Amino acid sequence: MTSLSDLPTQYLITPEPPHGEPLANFVADLDRSLAAGIRLVQLRAKSVTPPQYVWLAEQVLCCCRRHGARLLLNAPSSVAIALHADGVHLTSKTLMACKTRPMPPGFLVSVACHDAHQIRHASQVGADLITLSPVLPTKTHTTATPLGWARFRELAALTSLPAYALGGMSPDTLDEAIKSGANGIAAIRSLWAGIVERS
Repeated sequence: MTSLSDLPTQYLITPEPPHGEPLANFVADLDRSLAAGIRLVQLRAKSVTPPQYVWLAEQVLCCCRRHGARLLLNAPSSVAIALHADGVHLTSKTLMACKTRPMPPGFLVSVACHDAHQIRHASQVGADLITLSPVLPTKTHTTATPLGWARFRELAALTSLPAYALGGMSPDTLDEAIKSGANGIAAIRSLWAGIVERS
């Protein structure tokens, strides 16, 4: 069974695999992130084909297992079940289309939320954790209006689900996130070894 009691404070969302680079390089970068202490990973790779995603997910899952990390797939529930991943992450659009919990017991369901309506729906369909974004300005969603910490605090208080602050997050913002009611932070750039090492 999957336990919520030991969810880590840092939740890595993978960047897109670089176009033209071997996918093995991506896996090597992930391995370095895991070696640095990451224990919860969402594989988000929308630019690859479905067969490439399955291959990548298998490699990433092996990598996560070696480090004792849990892997959520940003993919259909059937893929996560077939590959024996730890669960799924749903976009806010997919979340709002759900009428019931999309995974059997024992799997984690992470969902993306941006407002109070989505947070309430996440609770109704039996999600296990949420990402709440964007908290601060972010390079990946430059047109989105940041929530700010005060609004994040208000929204996180609407649910008992563990909430991860997303958007402009880094290890430097972790204390502020926890003070604001978050379980921790979710991030791409600041938690991904390949980007950190090259910047």
